[in-house]
Amino acid sequence: MKILMVCLGNICRSPLAHGILEFKAKEAGLSWEIDSAGTGDWHVGQAPDKRSIAIAKDRGIDISGQRAQFFVPELFAKFDKILVMDRQNYADVIALAPTPEDVDKVTLFLDNDIVPDPYYDNNMFGPVFELIEARCEQLIAAWQEEEK
Repeated sequence: MKILMVCLGNICRSPLAHGILEFKAKEAGLSWEIDSAGTGDWHVGQAPDKRSIAIAKDRGIDISGQRAQFFVPELFAKFDKILVMDRQNYADVIALAPTPEDVDKVTLFLDNDIVPDPYYDNNMFGPVFELIEARCEQLIAAWQEEEK
């Protein structure tokens, strides 16, 4: 399975979701391909935000090698599931979908809720990490059931 995590700049939330899901999938012996992208292009080629790198490192996950990329329509063909962090990300991504089948690949990471953007609040990186980690564990369990 190929999974893409998407947020606005691809430096805070989606790199955390990318790194956490990748780490937990490997722990579970799953050979999923996981990546991330942003709906804005300001940070293309840059490493994740230093605060995202630090909170992940504190929890034993290294996301420092990731580099931000811009979400382009060609990514629909590469991924089976595209998970977005908030409703604006959802609107931006589905606006680029070439087909109705591609629209169906896109869901909110938290079903009917959003992942808060911690960019402007240093104190939010820990809670956002915990929220993403818990959801990644749920997704792994649910998707493993689907694959059976």
